[in-house]
Amino acid sequence: MLYDTIVGIATIQGISAINVIRVSGSDAFAIVNKIFKGKDLATMESHTVHYGHIVDNENIIDEVLVSVFWEPKTFTGENVVEISTHGGVMIPSKIVELLITNGCRMAENGEFSKRAFLNGRIDLSQAESIMDIISAQTEQQLRLANRGLHGDIKKMIGELQTSILDMISKIEVNIDYPEYDDTLVMTNNILRPEIKKLIAKLSVILHNSSTGKIIRDGIKTVILGKPNVGKSSLLNSLLKEDKAIVTEVSGTTRDLVEGEWNLGGVILNLVDTAGIRNTDDVVEKIGIEKAKTALEGADLVLLVLDQSQSLTAEDIDLLELTKKKIRIIVGNKIDLGKHVNIKFEKMIDISAKNSIGLDQLEAEVKRLFIDESLLKENQMLLANSRHIGKISEAKAALEDALKACENQFPVDIIEIDIRKSWEVLGEITGETGSEALIHTLFSRFCLGK
Repeated sequence: MLYDTIVGIATIQGISAINVIRVSGSDAFAIVNKIFKGKDLATMESHTVHYGHIVDNENIIDEVLVSVFWEPKTFTGENVVEISTHGGVMIPSKIVELLITNGCRMAENGEFSKRAFLNGRIDLSQAESIMDIISAQTEQQLRLANRGLHGDIKKMIGELQTSILDMISKIEVNIDYPEYDDTLVMTNNILRPEIKKLIAKLSVILHNSSTGKIIRDGIKTVILGKPNVGKSSLLNSLLKEDKAIVTEVSGTTRDLVEGEWNLGGVILNLVDTAGIRNTDDVVEKIGIEKAKTALEGADLVLLVLDQSQSLTAEDIDLLELTKKKIRIIVGNKIDLGKHVNIKFEKMIDISAKNSIGLDQLEAEVKRLFIDESLLKENQMLLANSRHIGKISEAKAALEDALKACENQFPVDIIEIDIRKSWEVLGEITGETGSEALIHTLFSRFCLGK
């Protein structure tokens, strides 16, 4: 299958100015030539664009521009042809059909990027960064994704693996030439300091990655409170639109209402929930259960209290319910008075209706979740959950190696854990890892990428 010539539509189909159809493989020029009325693409220089028509026998399908790219200096490392057609659904579908009839195979999801990886054009972390670039919604997300695409992750992992290989080589020399160093000298004077240094590096990477992950994935934020405290008003004020219905009737919100708040380059995935209270209303009960379910998976809870009245039993229950979550207590309706006093915990005073105090709420979210010094220093931050998980695995393996050193295990036993950390790090870039891992990752890509 790797040697098939594949085709896929690289743009979203629909009413648009153009669509781009991508063909990659050794027979790309020959196959496209069969349906292209214009210059002989196989004789054209690489990275050139040519005018002509796509035809089905003598019938003109579309007026097109065709871009020619010769291997190996292409995205996939193979011969590539890109056909720029007019937008719509019928034209690109017809052209793909003609290409398949003349020898192409329909590309699988992510197969172009997969071929780029298999042909050594990009590593696995760069491939994943491509999808992050596509899905980026903020400048911070785009900046992180571009650093991954430009090889910063690969460089960082490579430096860590080099340090580990240096330890492994010293162990191998000790095993092959026992007179070089005795076991105690090897473990205490050589391996232990190096292992500790690497563990410290991985710990810093993991600590900083929390900021990176938040930038990439956002913060799942649930707005919670009893009925009629202004949860929906807060959602609307943060989003600057009337997303949720607001009335003076308690229990108006029955289902989850969602929206995204761009907080200086960090996305808060906001969920407005039904007011939590005891009720006999069957529909409202369902909404309350959904609210409690959303609470369980939340990264942050905005617990809204009504400043215009004293705390009620329902408020106290909610304070207890959320005490183990990361939360910000929001005192709403400050314009109507201040009758709530929370001891031992900070409360942000706001008026959602009048957009008062929202800047303080924004500052508190940043304080809790975002290390802005890392952003200012433009440090390389891991953001992908898979990468972070592999760093954690590598750190755990090195910690096992350190314990083995402290217990004076033979160096060949210690080497097993050290080598495991090297292999786990290699899974981030694809240097090590199973074929199943590669297939699973690329299957998540869009069709033409």
